[in-house]
Amino acid sequence: MKKRLGLWFAAVILILSVCGCSKNGATGSAGGEKILLIVNQMDSFRQTLVDAAKSQAEQEGAQIEVIDAEGLIENQVAFIKQAVKDEYDVILCIPVNIETTVELKASAEDIPIVFINSCPPEKHLEKGKYIYVGSDEKVAGQFQAEYVLEHFSGKSEINIAVLEGEKGHSATIGRINGLKKTLLESGKKIHYVFDDFANWDQETARSMMEILFKTNAPIDCIVCQNDSMAMGAMEACKAAGMDLGEVPVLGIDATADGCAAIESGEMAFTVYQSGKGQGEAAVKAGIRMARKESLDSMEGVSEDGLYVWVPFEKVEIGNVANYK
Repeated sequence: MKKRLGLWFAAVILILSVCGCSKNGATGSAGGEKILLIVNQMDSFRQTLVDAAKSQAEQEGAQIEVIDAEGLIENQVAFIKQAVKDEYDVILCIPVNIETTVELKASAEDIPIVFINSCPPEKHLEKGKYIYVGSDEKVAGQFQAEYVLEHFSGKSEINIAVLEGEKGHSATIGRINGLKKTLLESGKKIHYVFDDFANWDQETARSMMEILFKTNAPIDCIVCQNDSMAMGAMEACKAAGMDLGEVPVLGIDATADGCAAIESGEMAFTVYQSGKGQGEAAVKAGIRMARKESLDSMEGVSEDGLYVWVPFEKVEIGNVANYK
């Protein structure tokens, strides 16, 4: 009889403990949230973001698992569906393709999602349930345009080669729109002698520039949407015997290589995108959403609660030491 009572008591304790740890933090208790961070495809910038997210989760007392979808939408969807089975409290996701946002949300069922670094259309965001953490991409393009206009202030016409990132990526779209809008509003005549997608890739950028140089098209500057493509463009310039002091190359991200290139005088300008800031903000927002807490007091949160903005910063020779 005592043995039966003991087993019954143990079963009751187990049931109570399970109920007290209900899915998605419904009890509102703080600490111990399960976070899944799905990266679309790992690179140096995203590694910085991941490292910051891990560190922030540890500070918050949360559990975090990181998975690389390796550029495959199918992987991303499968990971999210598994997160539902494993009862994660919140998903942090860098989408492989923002056009799959509806499918990602459906796969997550009731788990809130923090989209990072690649922004879905606003119609797919919902306060407290589906939000975006990142930097306002058009500002990065605007900063690049401002550098170009200042550097060539004495010219009425400017010949620009542009290397864009991945076609359809929110960063690609935002950056090119910010660049071209600011240049258009300057009143100068802008000639885009080259404008194509190099998919964030250094080798692709180098190859594209090598082909462009063979056309002998006039080039005043090369504007790249990330530092990796800028490195590739600079390699092609040096191989062609071009003076990088005469043809400035611009990037975005302020990676270690990019900052070193600015210090050496090879790259003219980049824009700091804080992977650290995005990783930290995503975890902070995700934990609050898991606890069903408001994001209103978070730094950078938009008035409508759909975005948490991490600001861009200009980086050139005068301040590059601050970003090493």
